[in-house]
Amino acid sequence: MTAVTGNHQATVRIKDLLLRAYIGIKDEEINNRQDVLINVRLTYNAADAINQNDIRAALNYRTITKQIISHVDGNRFALLERLTHEVLSIVMEHEAVRWAAVEIDKPHALRYAESVSVCLEAHRAT
Repeated sequence: MTAVTGNHQATVRIKDLLLRAYIGIKDEEINNRQDVLINVRLTYNAADAINQNDIRAALNYRTITKQIISHVDGNRFALLERLTHEVLSIVMEHEAVRWAAVEIDKPHALRYAESVSVCLEAHRAT
């Protein structure tokens, strides 16, 4: 196998995580769960995971996903911006994550639009 050199920065994408959330400011939004579609993109140094071929050396994106699900299911949000910020905070709690972007869509939030989304990103100082 050909040796590959580089910085081994891996990009992990969690795509289209469909959850139901209490989100909004109108009575019907406060009282009824709505669909939200969550997309996470993050980077981490995967050199150990690549070299060891061992799950213990990799970033556990399943754990991150479970934390996001638990948080969204267990809370109420007035604003999409707040929900996006809190999900981004969950991702950045993992020390291995160097950079992350979270985009959350609220389908059918506007008439004639498929969805409205908010995207936030953060990076860890090197």
